[in-house]
Amino acid sequence: MSVSADLIQRQLDAYNAQDIEAFMACYAEDALLAGLNGAVTQTGHDAIRARHLDLFAQHPQNRAELANRIDLGSTVIDHERVERMPGGEHFEVAAIYTIRDGRIARVDFARGA
Repeated sequence: MSVSADLIQRQLDAYNAQDIEAFMACYAEDALLAGLNGAVTQTGHDAIRARHLDLFAQHPQNRAELANRIDLGSTVIDHERVERMPGGEHFEVAAIYTIRDGRIARVDFARGA
């Protein structure tokens, strides 16, 4: 596994464990989250932390399963299947991670119907 893919896997594992400290350790201080071809939704650690603390509180059984990963070095693309709770809301997402200096600098999300 490449260094980039390892970083993204650590982030996914922390997300599924709802371990906010391990999750945030994967992100650059000035990282941003955005919709694919859309507006930036969160910028910086404080905003990303707040978003995920809220998500984890609302969906304590939330889980993302990796369907496929494309590792291009400084860009990693994950296709994930997300389920909010067993038997509950579920959807697919493509997460396009841009990596800078060993941390996630940007994530662009494309969510399926």
